[in-house]
Amino acid sequence: MSSVSTSVRDRVEQLRTTITDHNHHYYVLDDPQVPDAEYDRLFRELQAREAEYPELATTTSPTQRVGSAVETNFAQVIHRIPMLSLDNAFSADELRDFDRRVRERLNRGKTAGESSTKEHSTEDHSTEGEGSKEERTIEYVCEPKLDGLAVSLHYQNGELVRAATRGDGYTGEDITANIRTIASVPLTLRGGDFPQTVEVRGEVYMPRAGFDRLNQRLGGRGEKTFVNPRNAAAGSLRQKKSSVTARRPLEMCAYSVAVSDESALPPTHWKGLQQVSEWGFRINPEMSLANGADQCLEAYEALMAKRDRLPYEIDGIVFKVNRLDLQQQLGFVSRAPRWAIAQKFPAEEELTVVESVEFQVGRTGAITPVARLKPVFVGGATVSNATLHNMDEVRRLDLHIGDTVFIRRAGDVIPKVVKVVQDKRPADAGVIELPAQCPACGSDVVQIEGEVIARCSGGLFCPAQRKEAIRHYASRKALDIEGLGDKWVDILVDSEKVETIADLYRLRKADLIGLERMGDKSASNLIAAIDASRQPLLWRFLYALGIREVGEATAKGLAGYFGSLEAIAEADGNALQAVSDVGPIVAGHLRSFFEQPHNQEILQSLKQAGVIWQTQEITAASMPLHGQTWVLTGTMEQMTRDQAKQKLEGLGAKVAGSVSKKTSCVVAGEAAGSKLTKAQQLGVEVLSEQGLLDLLRGHDVEV
Repeated sequence: MSSVSTSVRDRVEQLRTTITDHNHHYYVLDDPQVPDAEYDRLFRELQAREAEYPELATTTSPTQRVGSAVETNFAQVIHRIPMLSLDNAFSADELRDFDRRVRERLNRGKTAGESSTKEHSTEDHSTEGEGSKEERTIEYVCEPKLDGLAVSLHYQNGELVRAATRGDGYTGEDITANIRTIASVPLTLRGGDFPQTVEVRGEVYMPRAGFDRLNQRLGGRGEKTFVNPRNAAAGSLRQKKSSVTARRPLEMCAYSVAVSDESALPPTHWKGLQQVSEWGFRINPEMSLANGADQCLEAYEALMAKRDRLPYEIDGIVFKVNRLDLQQQLGFVSRAPRWAIAQKFPAEEELTVVESVEFQVGRTGAITPVARLKPVFVGGATVSNATLHNMDEVRRLDLHIGDTVFIRRAGDVIPKVVKVVQDKRPADAGVIELPAQCPACGSDVVQIEGEVIARCSGGLFCPAQRKEAIRHYASRKALDIEGLGDKWVDILVDSEKVETIADLYRLRKADLIGLERMGDKSASNLIAAIDASRQPLLWRFLYALGIREVGEATAKGLAGYFGSLEAIAEADGNALQAVSDVGPIVAGHLRSFFEQPHNQEILQSLKQAGVIWQTQEITAASMPLHGQTWVLTGTMEQMTRDQAKQKLEGLGAKVAGSVSKKTSCVVAGEAAGSKLTKAQQLGVEVLSEQGLLDLLRGHDVEV
């Protein structure tokens, strides 16, 4: 007689049933029924019960999905029904030929699509798929062709007993231990109308988001990353330790069912998939029914249009004759069924050769290596260039000039090098090195320690950064040159009227008259606005220079501490870091900017043009909140939080995003949440929106 009480057994069974149901809603239906915290509580309770009573442990318990550290032996499994591959169609004509062959073998003649569209309506779209022998169209199930690994799952009395890979179609590998770790695979079938013995087939795949996270994690540990989600899914499913598989974000989607007693099968493939869904499997929500080749082609175009928006990768669409009796009548050829075909989408990966590497300069000065490729057709377009992102990526790939590489292009995504074929590297392959000088202007290329991106340091001079530098200089938070918006910056630069910010102050009304949409009054207004910016406050001018990481608050801190631009330009890294908000990286950006002769030349040109930055207003009186840290939370009625932030920073405060012991004050608007609670716990002063308005008015700030 067991020592485990009935109440404990009942509770364990109840927990398993509840957790299994929650898993089904979360992983299969995408419809969570409880918060994560509640799920975790139930799961931990079940773990504790099973640990206390080992005799209650079962292989089908939800707790067993964590996998084992014991190495798996991939024994061979012979498929009772071969897992054959599919023939492929690469064009509309090839799909129509497939449909014609199906109808001819079934003695059905031509489709309505080859004569008139009217007869398309003769096919019954019911899930039973019944129809007369005189029908002229065939009903097909249209299924997204998931880019993963085909698997076969065997259930006995509703319990998963074996899982195998497709292998060569006749013999696969036993991967039961690893399959058990996948949350969307039911360990026991739901309901009670399943056969005693049943085999469900499907595709194991890795969603895009999970793939990206996995590669980031592997790359962060210096480990080898995967080329694509299919490669990642296959590698994860064949791990020798199922505990490793359990940590991989795998999913499984069912696409067919076979049972030992075939009389138990529904009459159509579509109905069979609905049955599989009721047993607890995920089926693809993008599936549809189509009558004849024309509707199949419409389904193909519709699916390809949304391909890049799907959370997983697909490489085509599979068309299957819906009625199982017709499938049986059509039969198989040596390697594929006659009743199904895959129409492939344009390939997203191809091999080509890196012929050279060039370095481009972005509008913010980022230096990006770009691979020049031997042209290759991939993702529906001919590709001759691919981004390499940064030198860390070049080193991670171990890329050399002359290498043969995998190129990936999905939809409108910029082509990317994802893998180097090391075995094909030529003896004279060239090493890729970061240039010391900017290819656009010759300024030094700098890479601050701790940053991935290398940048041109000639921000005010570099042609590649010209428009961005002028836009920022004229922006509202900088020198606020009214009327000098993005479009006018484009016109002035493209017409070669302005090359640097110093050229703005040399513009005359006559230079502007005649430009597109520039009349007499507009020209006068723009010249007046530029003239009005000749005497900016030092902090505004410093911010307007566009130095990396130097925002408004940092600019105010630097201006208040040093008092002049010359003192800031001459300060070394240690002196700069004496200012609040200035750390080693910001100090490095400041030193790089002021050390460039081109930038000094433009500063001198600004002086000669009459630009004189003012310092007298950066005083304790005008910056009464200097050194204080404020936090804004909740909703404000009389101003936005951005406006409130700007006004507080105008008084010298630093506005942070979180509350700590160093916080000076929290402004709490309507529906303030955790930040207000934490401020109260720490004893931090709290102001209402009205309190903030009173404070601002007391310092003569317009509200």
